[in-house]
Amino acid sequence: ARFILADTLRPDARALIQAFKAAGLQTTILTGDSSAQADEVARELGVDELVKGVTPDGKLAYLKAREAEGDISIMVGDGINDAPAIATADIGLAMGEGGTDISMETADVVLMADKLMQFSHAYSLSKATMRNMKQNIAIAVGVVFFLLAGVLMGSVHLASGMFIHEASILAVILNAMRLIGFNRKKSGTGSFSP
Repeated sequence: ARFILADTLRPDARALIQAFKAAGLQTTILTGDSSAQADEVARELGVDELVKGVTPDGKLAYLKAREAEGDISIMVGDGINDAPAIATADIGLAMGEGGTDISMETADVVLMADKLMQFSHAYSLSKATMRNMKQNIAIAVGVVFFLLAGVLMGSVHLASGMFIHEASILAVILNAMRLIGFNRKKSGTGSFSP
């Protein structure tokens, strides 16, 4: 009898790697597996780098070396061996289904559904949130400077100043509400829970 054991990829693993690469992120597999299977998985996924045969300490050393080069690290894992690296990374992501309790406990974000593309959605949503915050700060500060200049020159009266200020608050709220539409469009389900 002959038994052949092999790892199978999650259905959306390749799509997640491609989404991260399209976003300009470098992708690396850190694995304790030192067999040729690790090379096959890395080739099939199309990752930028494969570091195989590493212990949990080796994963930590890799992340610290990248940090020393000024890189920001995102670690995705689900096992006990991944927990130290998940905790050390700038952003730690863990799998809820099939993941170990310690990896979920140390992670910043836990994926509760078995859909890897939700990690890509979380990344996109965080980028959109940062853009939205910068826009809202620009609106708020711009209106304050406009009102201060108007008051100093005597061209803005109290009633119109209050109206402009309230209108800017409404503009900030409406701008922030665009994230709800972004979330529904990107997630496809209308909801995402980190």
